[in-house]
Amino acid sequence: MRAALGLARRGLGRVWPNPAVGCVLARDGVVVGRGWTQPGGRPHAETEALARAGAGARGATACVTLEPCAHHGRTPPCAAALIEAGIARCVVALRDLDPRVDGGGLRMLREAGIAVELGLMEAEAAELNAGFLKRVRDGRPLVTWKAATTLDGRIATHTGESRWITGEAARRAGHMMRATHDAILVGSGTALSDDPELTCRIDGLEDRTPVRVVLDGRLRLPLTHRLVSSARATPTWMITLPADERGQEARRDAYLAAGVEVIEVAADADGNPDLAEALATLGARGITRVLVEGGGRVAAALMRSGLIDRVVWFRAPVLIGGDGVPVIAAFGLDRMAAAPRLVRSGVSMLGDDTVETYIVGQ
Repeated sequence: MRAALGLARRGLGRVWPNPAVGCVLARDGVVVGRGWTQPGGRPHAETEALARAGAGARGATACVTLEPCAHHGRTPPCAAALIEAGIARCVVALRDLDPRVDGGGLRMLREAGIAVELGLMEAEAAELNAGFLKRVRDGRPLVTWKAATTLDGRIATHTGESRWITGEAARRAGHMMRATHDAILVGSGTALSDDPELTCRIDGLEDRTPVRVVLDGRLRLPLTHRLVSSARATPTWMITLPADERGQEARRDAYLAAGVEVIEVAADADGNPDLAEALATLGARGITRVLVEGGGRVAAALMRSGLIDRVVWFRAPVLIGGDGVPVIAAFGLDRMAAAPRLVRSGVSMLGDDTVETYIVGQ
């Protein structure tokens, strides 16, 4: 199962709206087939493993990180394929909460006389597919906020200079994070000040760039911006307010002509795009994992609204001081009891930089 989980991770960022699943087929102590969900979500992990195993699958044990599907889509159910291949036993890490499955795959296998075991390394499998499960349960993707700061929580000097706070190893790790997410989100302020590409710039992983999402309620992004000019090559979505309410239909149409998908959502109490509706819209489009990279106002608004699930904090042994730009905008908190509480789930070193990971709301 540990090997199957490793295979499943290969699909993160590439298989949405499907979950990232791994499958290992073994017989008499020998692995006869391996598979993982392929880009775009098809073929499924079990189908890939069975194809590699061939006749060797008969009498084998299948270790699968998520319950085999039981519904007909573009391909037949994986549970039926395992039955037809003649496996003798199926060990499943996690039940699939998708209403189209939700125990149906396990039931099909048992009714066919196959021994089924559920729950091996369940916690690890649930964390791996936390984005898929979040979308199924709550209708929105898992949101991870990535921050790269000085030791005193600053992201730039008072003049705006920010390159480079963290070292090369930490920056490379940040690009690896992009490769494992379905979408990367920034606010228009960050987009305007940094003119970022928001791509995965690691040799061999250039095709792993996620969908780029910009929150721009007032359509401020210039048509010459790199995110706009490259939209036909790299999917770019802009979340904004309804154009007809502001008389900006022509500007919206110009973005569309440049290849940007414009997504209109209602305004919140402050007149900005409603973040809960924005994330629900991303979830409805199949996005399961969103990486938030900026800026401070977006991070603060998401955190205040309880819409951040994970935090990955890269911290460099550098001090800028109180006049530097803070990583997150003001919350307006009056009491410590109202402050968001995070649980640290890991800490490691990348060169001289510290990387801390946190779970929010537990």
